[in-house]
Amino acid sequence: MVSRSLILGYHGCNRDTALKLVAGQDRQIPSTNKHDWLGSGLYFWEDSYSRALRWAQNDDSGKITAPAVLGAIIDLGNCLNLIDADNLDLVKAAHAAYLEFCRIYGDQPLQNKGRDFRARYLDRAVFETLHKLREAEKKPPFDTVRAFFVEG
Repeated sequence: MVSRSLILGYHGCNRDTALKLVAGQDRQIPSTNKHDWLGSGLYFWEDSYSRALRWAQNDDSGKITAPAVLGAIIDLGNCLNLIDADNLDLVKAAHAAYLEFCRIYGDQPLQNKGRDFRARYLDRAVFETLHKLREAEKKPPFDTVRAFFVEG
């Protein structure tokens, strides 16, 4: 659904990265980790500086040595808003399609793993399937995905 909403988003990162971005010396690179919950993209905490900071402080990749937070005003555009229950049907259909693809090709479905299931391999596969299905159906891609995320 196209949203006319602007939100404040906060991104946990390394201090050097935040300073370079604010100074215009660098641009943000979308995450492409195989464990990213919603697929490839930029991840922000909506209206929560403290959650972004906590995320940066708890980063276990070793990439963040000086935790910082970058703020942004985000136009949601064509948003897959998972706060709206109707949109959950799209995710359920993508999950069913992903499992069917695995069955057809003889692949074992991915599973979420790790501490608190932070490595969300299955979730990513489902959302990537959803995005590819939209592309195959010639539907406009989602600009953003908005969702609740319960930690721990």
